Amino acid sequence: MSSSAEKHSINPKLYFRIARVDHWFKNVFVLPGTLIAAVFFQIPFSRFASAFVIGILSTCLIASANYVINEWLDAEFDCFHPVKKNRPSVIARLSPFLVLTEYVLLLAAGFSLGNIVGKGFLMTTALFALMGVLYNVKPFRTKDKAYVDVLSESVNNPIRLALGWFIVSDMQMPPSSPLMTYWMGGAYLMAIKRYAEYRFIGNPELASKYRRSFKFYDENRLLVSAFFYALSAAFFGGVFLIKYRIELLLTFPFLAVLFAWYLAIGMKPDSAAQHPEQLYKEPRFIAYVLFVAILVTALFIIDVPSLAWFLNRAFIATPW
Repeated sequence: MSSSAEKHSINPKLYFRIARVDHWFKNVFVLPGTLIAAVFFQIPFSRFASAFVIGILSTCLIASANYVINEWLDAEFDCFHPVKKNRPSVIARLSPFLVLTEYVLLLAAGFSLGNIVGKGFLMTTALFALMGVLYNVKPFRTKDKAYVDVLSESVNNPIRLALGWFIVSDMQMPPSSPLMTYWMGGAYLMAIKRYAEYRFIGNPELASKYRRSFKFYDENRLLVSAFFYALSAAFFGGVFLIKYRIELLLTFPFLAVLFAWYLAIGMKPDSAAQHPEQLYKEPRFIAYVLFVAILVTALFIIDVPSLAWFLNRAFIATPW
């Protein structure tokens, strides 16, 4: 008979914590996809408001399902992290049966709500869940592979954008340029997160025990990769605005400041970039993000006819 110390914990608070409800704010990245689709198809928000609420809840539940398996399968590695070693899956003996049940129930609830929104939305939630498996579960476990770890986690950004799009339009795929912009922008944020984590741990050997991709990374490689992702995001963003919404050209200087500022945050000791849910510790940055979000939203709605000059009359005169 096993001792009480060997018994699995059935404390509901621990199972609630591994669902990371405090990370649900990340699903705000669904909103731009909805906004873009609403502008494309000239559909007022009132016509899909209820679908938007259901879609956001569905996305949050699928995200929580991904967090559940992430935390459960990462326990043997998180014990080497100075902060993550205090996660429930590390400090308590969680029941595999209860973890699996929680995962399945979250997926079932997320898919059920997604089906209400529409077929395109439901198929995208399935892709969202699949990426959670590929990222966390062996033999795939893409999070252990350098660069692939960043790209496979940040792909959830364009998935969220597509989810927002399918809330409005269930018949047509979103344009590729905003999807790629979202992906590369997310990869930039993730690379800065890796950089901040690596510096915070401060011990390459210990870092590689916590995250196997750190066997290959160093600070320089992470910064160079972040620079590449930032340039790629700017390129694809430029393609999008030139092709679809020239007014967004006005946001470029502000977005450049946003990228630079986030890098500065990532370089701080014990940076909040390690834990995006703690960015509230950077109130000026959060205020600036809100300002940029309002600016982008306004320029989706407001036409600036004079900017058409960049498309119709801008050319380099030749001397002959």
